[in-house]
Amino acid sequence: MAEASTQQTGAGQTRRRGAALEDAILQAAVDELTESGYAGMTMDQVAKRAGTNKNALYRRWPNRLALAVAAYRQMTTTVQPPDTGSLRGDALELLRAANRHWSSPLGAILRDLMAAGGTSELLAQLPGQSTDAMTGTWLTVLGRAIARGEAAPEALHPRVATAAIVLLRNEFVVRGVPTAPDEVLVEIVDEVYLPLVRGRGTD
Repeated sequence: MAEASTQQTGAGQTRRRGAALEDAILQAAVDELTESGYAGMTMDQVAKRAGTNKNALYRRWPNRLALAVAAYRQMTTTVQPPDTGSLRGDALELLRAANRHWSSPLGAILRDLMAAGGTSELLAQLPGQSTDAMTGTWLTVLGRAIARGEAAPEALHPRVATAAIVLLRNEFVVRGVPTAPDEVLVEIVDEVYLPLVRGRGTD
């Protein structure tokens, strides 16, 4: 028989277990990240807010970063690739969405997690941040463009598809800024991305 998620304790109270306790911990971690950011989030504070002890946290997540990544996943939603009717429009929308997210309060948490994690495999669990997720989105919009006749089939290559977002991320990392001017996004698309895509499959 499956273990119950709660168990009766003294004074009519219930002790949360299993999924119920995990949900409470994740919500507490979300609240801590929202209020204090990753730098201010501690395992002690999360445990206190969740009404449990640190051992319950460490049984599920090996360290603070792992818990923070799990909490961040709770805070985000999956975004569907745009379909504006043109590759230029789709590429600009994707870059603008990334730009807005990077400069938002949630983006500030993401930047802190990425800085703390470095090349950690944990970062691949972040929504939209894994190579596969990012590449899949850009291949989708590029595939639609090819179907519309905007580009040759030879353009459907992962490195070609993701060139624009890689250049935008380079702006964030190299310049150390939380947002890029819109003219930079337009320049990336018009001066680099579209010529690259259109040049594939031509002699």
